[in-house]
Amino acid sequence: MSKGLPKRSDDYSLWYNELVKRADLAENAPVRGCMIIKPYGYSIWEKMQAVLDKKFKDTGHSNAYFPLFIPKSYLSKEAAHVDGFAKECAVVTHYRLKNDPSGKGIIVDPDAKLEEELIVRPTSETVIWNTFKTWVQSYRDLPLLINQWANVVRWEMRTRLFLRTTEFLWQEGHTAHETKQEAIAETEQMIQVYADFAQNYMALPVHTGIKSANERFAGAEETYCIEALMQDGKALQAGTSHFLGQNFAKAFDVKFAKKEGGLEYVWGTSWGVSTRLMGALIMAHSDDEGLVLPPLLAPIQVVIVPIFKTSEQLDLIEEKLKPIIAALKAKDINVKFDHTDKFSPGYKFAEYELKGVPVRIAIGARDIENNTVELARRDTKEKTTVPQEGLVDRIENLLKEIQDSIFQKALAFRSANTLIADDYSTFKKMLDETPGFILAHWDGTSETEEKIKEETKATIRCIPLGMKPESGICMVTGKPSTQRVLFARAY
Repeated sequence: MSKGLPKRSDDYSLWYNELVKRADLAENAPVRGCMIIKPYGYSIWEKMQAVLDKKFKDTGHSNAYFPLFIPKSYLSKEAAHVDGFAKECAVVTHYRLKNDPSGKGIIVDPDAKLEEELIVRPTSETVIWNTFKTWVQSYRDLPLLINQWANVVRWEMRTRLFLRTTEFLWQEGHTAHETKQEAIAETEQMIQVYADFAQNYMALPVHTGIKSANERFAGAEETYCIEALMQDGKALQAGTSHFLGQNFAKAFDVKFAKKEGGLEYVWGTSWGVSTRLMGALIMAHSDDEGLVLPPLLAPIQVVIVPIFKTSEQLDLIEEKLKPIIAALKAKDINVKFDHTDKFSPGYKFAEYELKGVPVRIAIGARDIENNTVELARRDTKEKTTVPQEGLVDRIENLLKEIQDSIFQKALAFRSANTLIADDYSTFKKMLDETPGFILAHWDGTSETEEKIKEETKATIRCIPLGMKPESGICMVTGKPSTQRVLFARAY
């Protein structure tokens, strides 16, 4: 129940944590930093998966699966990559347990030490590129377009459900191409796939851009990203796509025979989104009463709560609703008829509000007489009494309206919380007083970027794509700048 749910304005972090648990999305696991995704939460992730999986296949990609364990020597083959992940790796050193001779449970068998330690995958570039070496022989084998749905492990010290956990779920795309231009086109295509999904399904407006060198993926030549703004004014990186150049091809000796003869290293990309999208969905739209889910990702799009005192009344209501429910299902609208008598209608209203069900229908004996129902929308909490005639079309249109309304609200929030700073003192004041996105000039150096991060905890979220060049001076050093970049404090 939402009763007692902390207010966002009082403690945003506590509100988020409690909402995740009370809405039955996830809970902490016995292993520190890990989570148990509960059925309702997992059903949202499944809807995300289904949409994204179709988009990947529509763009020519195929799913595969690669091992959870990666030989330690593989990570050392690409220097920048191992530097980026070394501190987050979980390492398997032994392969057997045995009874403790003292009788106190079990211990690791010291005689069962692995010849080479195995890394629990933090990402799969190394094991996949080692495989690509045997899959790619000539230009006829290219492009190689692979996606994997999997779990990964990154040993995190500070965790939060969905946003940052030691183990999380994701998809990771890995592709190999004949030319640099093809690989760059792939990288750009996939970040646009993510942007389309975020905006048209998650109702989440995002900035698409390129990461600075300091924020680039370890082992990549260029990292593209989508950045979203949460209701507390912090940014969240919602997806990334990396142009790997020939770095991994050279590290794992992945060459192909060219049409004109001779051998050439392939060009690579990788790209991914994770269950962090669940955190973005929650934080961008929800309110003090609970989740607000965009209809396209809601496990239950319409819930019907009958109000009855006798079983005869319930039978009458159910008979009246049968053709309506059938018609909704025929339009692929997920509808639930909650006729249980375990809880009161008021309790159910609060429960489905907490779970973010977009549309609620209440119907009682009087509604049967009047051929009406009460229609309530979750996003605005507006309630109206409407005729039963034409109800299916009305609901179908209402779901589309809610989807757009949630996006427009998030877009208006982002616009109101995107500011422009021309000097460093104003920039710092904005971060403290009106947190959000800040567009400011930067001289392009890692030293200046690091100084800003150390002094303000703000980072360059991206160098926005499609933004017109604008000559100016760096707010910190006064050196020339050709374009404003997007700063924010972030998750």
